[in-house]
Amino acid sequence: MNKQLTPDLPAAEVATILEAQLRAEDALLNGHFKLSSGLHSDTYVQCARFLRKPELAAPAMAVLAQRLRDAGLVPDTVVGPAMGGVVVSYELARQLGVPSLFTERDATGEMILRRGFTLAPGERVVIAEDVVTTGKSTLEVARVLTEMGVEVLAVASLIDRTSGKAGLPFPNFALLPVQAAVFAADAVPEHLAGIPAVKPGSRPDAK
Repeated sequence: MNKQLTPDLPAAEVATILEAQLRAEDALLNGHFKLSSGLHSDTYVQCARFLRKPELAAPAMAVLAQRLRDAGLVPDTVVGPAMGGVVVSYELARQLGVPSLFTERDATGEMILRRGFTLAPGERVVIAEDVVTTGKSTLEVARVLTEMGVEVLAVASLIDRTSGKAGLPFPNFALLPVQAAVFAADAVPEHLAGIPAVKPGSRPDAK
């Protein structure tokens, strides 16, 4: 029987187990991908394939919730960007016993809170993501929150692809660091250029 994630496991073991689960669900992909940021990569994590199974998502979020507790960063609310952060935000919030909200884009592409969601000045919030790739969507959500007078405590995610280079101004908690080659659209290497690029992300190309 495959080992399951539990909050008492060392970080390295959590990462090993999660990677195996992602691969078993065909959620860790190799090929030629165009990311939501416009960059190209040879690796893509399609977390929706993992998160579709509550028996996998719930234990992973339990580990993430415990890491936030251990760091003294339990929020009043968890907020995730649609679409990738919706399930992560909900399950992380459930584990922490707090509400879950999500941001989404308006007709102009701006990230906003809709659906009657509100936050009070001074609320402590954790931003929840499935994958942090460049930190762009995380920073967009943070801007929305800070403009409301909300305190952003941290970002919590399943996957961190930033290699520590996102420059996020708050702690970054992730269960699995994924090292993946990333290229500008005009600098894709020859071995990838011959493969049609697939764009599995949810954000339209910037105009």
